[in-house]
Amino acid sequence: MIKRFLMLEWKSFFRSASFGKSLGIKIFMGFLSLYFIAMFLGMGVLLFPGLKKMYPEQDPLIIVNSLLFYWILFDLVFRFFFQKLPVMSVKPLLTLPVKRSKVVNYVLGKSAFSFFNFLPLFAIVPFGITLIYHDYPMVNVLIWMLALVVVVLIINFLNFIIESFSSEKELSFLPIIVIAGGFYALNHFNIISFNRIIGNAFDTLYNQPLLITAPIILLVLCYLFNFKILRQKLFLDSGLKTKIKEVNASNLEWTKNFGDIAPFMQLDLKLIWRNKRTKSSVWMLAIGLLYGLFFYPQPTYQNLPWFFVFIGVFSTGIFLINFGQFIPAWDSGYYKLLMSQNIKYEQYLKSKFTLMAVSVLILFVLGIPYVFFGWKILLAHFAAAIYNVGVNTHVILYGGSFNRKKIDLSQKAAFNYQGTGAVQWLIGIPLLLLPMGLFAACYFLVGFEIACLVLMILGIIGIVLHQKLMKFITQKYLDSKYKMIDAFNQNN
Repeated sequence: MIKRFLMLEWKSFFRSASFGKSLGIKIFMGFLSLYFIAMFLGMGVLLFPGLKKMYPEQDPLIIVNSLLFYWILFDLVFRFFFQKLPVMSVKPLLTLPVKRSKVVNYVLGKSAFSFFNFLPLFAIVPFGITLIYHDYPMVNVLIWMLALVVVVLIINFLNFIIESFSSEKELSFLPIIVIAGGFYALNHFNIISFNRIIGNAFDTLYNQPLLITAPIILLVLCYLFNFKILRQKLFLDSGLKTKIKEVNASNLEWTKNFGDIAPFMQLDLKLIWRNKRTKSSVWMLAIGLLYGLFFYPQPTYQNLPWFFVFIGVFSTGIFLINFGQFIPAWDSGYYKLLMSQNIKYEQYLKSKFTLMAVSVLILFVLGIPYVFFGWKILLAHFAAAIYNVGVNTHVILYGGSFNRKKIDLSQKAAFNYQGTGAVQWLIGIPLLLLPMGLFAACYFLVGFEIACLVLMILGIIGIVLHQKLMKFITQKYLDSKYKMIDAFNQNN
C-alpha cells in the first residue's frame, strides 16, 4: 500500500500543470539544502576542537549538552513557521477500500523523512565520531546520539500537534511565539534554568544509557497523539461542518462611484474580509505602514538616502505586494464559474488595479507623518507611491497571468505558502530590487532629487499608458485562460 501511495504522489508531481515551475523551485531548494548540509557538516567536524580550544578546562560534550535547550527551542519555532505536514490527496482514497489507519501512518511516516529531520544528523554524526575518536565510551556516545535523533523526531511530531490546535485561530502564530518567548525569558532571567535542566538530563542519559527508554516512550506518545488527531479528521464530510456565527455585512454603496467595476470591487472586498487567508492582506497594512519606524529613528539609516525608496515602495505598496501577487489565484476556487459568465475580463482586472492603486494612495497619506524624520523621506515615499501606481500595479497584474497554483481561502493565513510558486519569487525583482537599484544609481550619479524625479517620471508614464498596458495584460490573461482553469482544478 505504501508503494502505491508513493507511486500516486510521483504521478501527481509529474502530471501537475505547475510541474515546470515546481521543478525549478525544487532545484533551487536543492542547492539551498546543500548549503545548509555543508554548514552543519562543518559545525559537526569543528565543534569539538573549537570548544576544546576556547574552553580547554571543560568537557566539550557537557558544553554542548548545556546548549541543547536553545537548539530545541529554535528548532520548534522554525519548524512551526516553515515545516508543514506532508499531505496527499486523500479524499479519492476515502471512497476506496483503503484503511484510514494506513493513510495516516503513511502521512506521519513520510514526515519522519523530512529534510528538517535529516539536517541535524550532519552535525550529530561527525561530533559523535569525534567523541569516539577521543576515547569516549562508544556505547555511551551512540546512546547519546540516538537520544538526539529521538528528540529531533519528538520536535517533528510536537510541531504538528501545536499547529493542529492553533490553525483554527486567526493569529495562529501567537501561541508558539508566547510559549517559546516565555521559556526563553524564564531561562534568560534565571527564574528557571532550562538550559541547565536539559543539559543535566542529557548528561545523566549519557552516563545511564538505559534511560534512553524515556525519550523513546515520549516519541511514541507524540506519534499516537498525532495519529488520533489526523484519524479523527479523515472523513469525507469533515470539511462540511460549519460554524454558526453572526454575519456582519456591509452594502458597500460607496463602490458604485467606480462605475462598471463596482460589482467586482464589492466581490473582492467581501472576499478579503470573509476569508482567513485574504484577511492577512488587511493586517499587513499596519506592518507596512509602521515599517519605516524600524529604520528611520536609527542615525545609521539617516545617512543612507538611497535606501529610503525601498522603504517607500514597501510601505506604500504592502497591500499591492501581498494581495496582488496571488491574482487571480484568490478566485481559483470558482475560477471556472467566473470564466463561464458573460463578463469583460478587462473589468475584472481593472477592479484589482483600482483596489491596489487606492491602497497605495491611502498608505502614502497615512505615512505623511514620516516627514518628522526629514523632508527627503516624504519625497522618497511620494516618488515610490507614484512608481507603485504607474509601474508596479501593471507588473504584478502581468505576473498574475503566470499563476498556476490553487489557493484554499479557508486555510490559516500566517506563514501559509499555498499558492506560492516561481512567479512569487521572481516578481520581487521588478517590484523592489529594480526601483531600488535605479534610484541608487541615479542618486550616486546625479543626486537625491533627480533620483526621485526619475521614479516619478516612470510612474507617470505608466499612468498615461494605463489603457494600452491593461489591454496588453488582458490579452495575456485571455491567452492563459484555459491553462489556468486546468491548473486551478488540480490540488497542487
